[in-house]
Amino acid sequence: MQWNSTVTEFVLLGLTQDPMKQKMVFIIFLVFYMGTVVGNTLIIVTIKFSRTLGSPMYFFLFYLSFADSCFSSSTAPRLIVDALSKKNIISYNECMTQVFALHLFGCMEIFVLILMAVDRYVAICKPLRYPVIMSRQVCVILIILAWIGSFIHSAAQIALTLRLPFCGPNLIDHYCCDLQPLLKLACMDTYMINLLLVSNSGAICSSSFIILIISYFVILYSLRNHSAEGRKKALSTCTSHIIVVILFFGPCIFIYARPPTTFPMDKMIAVFYTIGTPFLNPIIYTLRNAAVKNAMKKIWHFKIMTE
Repeated sequence: MQWNSTVTEFVLLGLTQDPMKQKMVFIIFLVFYMGTVVGNTLIIVTIKFSRTLGSPMYFFLFYLSFADSCFSSSTAPRLIVDALSKKNIISYNECMTQVFALHLFGCMEIFVLILMAVDRYVAICKPLRYPVIMSRQVCVILIILAWIGSFIHSAAQIALTLRLPFCGPNLIDHYCCDLQPLLKLACMDTYMINLLLVSNSGAICSSSFIILIISYFVILYSLRNHSAEGRKKALSTCTSHIIVVILFFGPCIFIYARPPTTFPMDKMIAVFYTIGTPFLNPIIYTLRNAAVKNAMKKIWHFKIMTE
C-alpha cells in the first residue's frame, strides 16, 4: 500500500497528553462507544425482527444504525485503547485503512440521511403515490447506489492520501488518521490536495446539508394542508431527522468545507461527529418514535417469555 513514503508508522497524539485527563477520556468514550454499539444494535435487531416496522423509513433507519455503528467503530476503539497506552503507534497500513473506513461509513451516513428525507418528502407531499415511488425494490436500489457512491468517495480520499510522501515527522496531532492532519506531515506542497479535499468531502457535506434543509422546508410548508393530527405526527418525525442533520452536518462542514487551516478545537469537533452523533442517533430515534419503542418492548418481552 505504501507508495511514496519512507515512514512506516505514525504516532497519534490523541486528545490530551495529561495522564489524569487520559483516564477521563478512557472512561467517557468507553461509555459513549458501548452506548453507541448497544443502542444501534437494538435498533437493527428490532427493525430486522419486527413485523410492524416494514416501511421504507425503518428500512433506511436500519442502514443508518449500521453506518453509525461502523462509523464510530472506525475511530472510537483506537481512541479508547490509546488513552491507556504510552506509545500510541499506528502503522502506515492501519492508518490508511482508518482513512478509508472513516470516509466510507461517514459518506454512507450522509446518503442514508438524504434517502430518509426523500422518503419523508414522498410520504407527506405525495401520499397517494408513496407505495409505488418508495417500493421495496426502489429502496433496495437506492441503498445499493448509496454504498457505491460511498465507496467511490472513500476510494478518492484514499487515492489522495496514498500519493502523499511522508519522509520525516510522523506525529499526528489527532486521535485518528484523516487527510487534514496527514497533510501537515507531507513532504510536498499540499495546496492542490487541499483544494481537492474541499471539492470532494467539503462539497458532499455542504451540498447534502443544503439539499436536506431545503427538502425539510418544503415538507414543513406542505404540512399546512394536513389535519392537526397529521401535522403533529409528521412534525414529530421530521423534527428527529432535522436534529440529526444539524448535529452531524454542522461539525462535518466546519472540518471539511474550509481553507487549509487548523484550529485547536478541530479534534473536539471531530469527536462530536465521529463519536457523539452516532451515540445520540439511537436516543433521538427511539425516544421520539413510539413505533420503535413499542416494537422493542414486544420483541424483548417475547424473547423473555420464550426463555
